[in-house]
Amino acid sequence: MIITLGITGASGAIYAQKLLGLLDADARVERVYLVISETGLRLISTELGIVASDPRKLPGLLTGTPAAKVSYLPNKDVGATVASGSAIVDAMIVLPCSAGTVGSIAAGTSDDLLARAADVCLKERRKLVLCLRETPLNRVHLENLLRVHDAGAIVMPAMPAFYFEPKSIDDLVQQFAFRVLAQVGLPQDAQYRWPGGAAGKDNS
Repeated sequence: MIITLGITGASGAIYAQKLLGLLDADARVERVYLVISETGLRLISTELGIVASDPRKLPGLLTGTPAAKVSYLPNKDVGATVASGSAIVDAMIVLPCSAGTVGSIAAGTSDDLLARAADVCLKERRKLVLCLRETPLNRVHLENLLRVHDAGAIVMPAMPAFYFEPKSIDDLVQQFAFRVLAQVGLPQDAQYRWPGGAAGKDNS
């Protein structure tokens, strides 16, 4: 598969770092196009302490590997490959996704590569997963989310689950990343799956 990963300035750089590492390590993934907004670059610096004088080095710095299958595309390059519907891309994930980015996608402005690549996924009927990181939500946010949903996007807010009894922040981040990957056809064997059974535990 060929996946585009967009990173915006909404809090949650650790989610993007985990997801990129999983994509890079997945044998089913042939290529990852990485697009980071200007505020996304600032987010990575602020939350992860990762700064690169040459942004093309970011994939390796984020994954801690050579990241040979990851191609960094500048967000200002609206003529990059993923800006065209003729480019072979199976799905796009935006994680974390700001409310502003949702608004741009909902309006179809395509004023940068990230928004254009998302617009291409919608018009070509490809999977687009938007992992919103914003709370509380005002009416504008809600209406924009409904618009992108109705246009074909999967709205998947970055909400960690607790029913699998996580022991660390990494557990929460990893399981959410697993669920995101399942949405684009890349299920992970290590994803926790609810076994059913009793509604609660006997703590007596």
